[in-house]
Formats: sequence, structure tokens, C-alpha cells
Amino acid sequence: MEALGDLQPRTVVEIGPGKGAITDLLAARAGRLIAIELDRELAPRLRERFTGREQVTVMEDDVLNVDLTALARPGEKLLVVGNLPYYLTSDILLHLIRHEQAMERAVLMVQREVADRVAAGPGSRDYGLLSVTAQLHARVEKLLTLPPDAFSPPPEVYSTVLRWTMRSRTQELGIDPAAFTGFLRNCFAQKRKTLGNNLRAAGMGPSVTAKALAAAGVAPEARAEELTVEQLAALWRNLRTG
Repeated sequence: MEALGDLQPRTVVEIGPGKGAITDLLAARAGRLIAIELDRELAPRLRERFTGREQVTVMEDDVLNVDLTALARPGEKLLVVGNLPYYLTSDILLHLIRHEQAMERAVLMVQREVADRVAAGPGSRDYGLLSVTAQLHARVEKLLTLPPDAFSPPPEVYSTVLRWTMRSRTQELGIDPAAFTGFLRNCFAQKRKTLGNNLRAAGMGPSVTAKALAAAGVAPEARAEELTVEQLAALWRNLRTG
């Protein structure tokens, strides 16, 4: 709650409110609250619970099907909060990125291993496609980690709360988001292979690849996990220009 900031004049979107423990706190503080719950039993209970609270809307839907941009009022950016279902975490994070222009901040609880991947820096074993994609679109902070016994029933994993402050760097780095995402998938396709080998496996000619690596100041034997977002963007631009 505190990590979200001042909620009074804002629209807050809660992903997966469940039985409403956090929803109660949000409803008391937010100017407008939209709770998105997929469960067919829990959603009606929440709707009944908040009957008469005009600032609270309960949507019975899968967040992946919700146009988050359409939920923001003109001139407003959303705040997002949620304890994400761990089996859908990556899909939901990518969905949020697609609506980044409508968001200011998100505070999300995810599995610790996923949080480590999202926040990882170059050179670490956790650094990969999800790390680069997240950090291209947001400033990522790990706020706290909770053990399994903090929950009832306890899961088998530790959980970490992340705060995303949206800040797209696509224009600054001169990249096309969709094309760059495809390029990143090729770069990280086989983490044990060199970057050059991965790009050649994706159909790029050896001479073109070698020239682009040199122009970007990347060693021929480098692996994708060693490169910063800036270096990957430079390599993409060089490959595009031939």
C-alpha cells in the first residue's frame, strides 16, 4: 500500500483481489478502485461486499483479456497492485508492458525466482529476455521477500514484492518495440551459445553478424547475458542498417 504512494485522487487497478484483504484497504484510500477477479465464486462475493461503494468496481474477467488502457480516465495514469498467480506471472507482466502508456506504477508480488530474473543485471545467470524486456520499459525495484509461512496455506516458494515505475526507453534507444522483442528472443534463444551463433541460427549471415557486433563494440565470443540493454539496442540498430 505504502509503495503505491498517495491513492486519494487516483484510479487503482487490483489484479486478483481474491477474498478482498487488500481490496478493503485500497477501497478506503483510492479515489477509484477497479478490482479484476477471474474466480466465478469470489467475484460476486466481492461485488456484494462493496455494494453502495461507488468508487469500487469489480470486474469478473481474466486480466489478460482486459484493455487496461481503456480503464484510465483522460489525462490519468493508472496505479496497479496485485499478488499475481505464479503460473501466469510472465504473461501478466508482458500484458502490463503493452499498456505502459496508461500506467505510472505497479506494485506486484511474484515468485522470488521470477523477481530475481526481472531485476537481474548483465553477467548474472538470471539475466535474460524477461530482464531486458522489463528494464526497457520500467525501473524495477525489489522491495521485500516473504517466506512461505507468511501465507495460509503456505506455498512451496518464497515471494517477492516488486515495484515497477514505468519509463519506456524505446525512443531514447532508437528501437522499434515489436521488432526488438523478436530480436531479443533470437539473442537469448540458447543461453549457452555465443550471441553470434544465436543470430546466425536465426538466419543472419556470418559477415553481417560480425560487422554488426564490431560496430556495436561487442566481442565476437560474447553471450547475450553479458550485454547491457544499451549494447543490445546498439547491436539491433547496426543489424537493421546492414
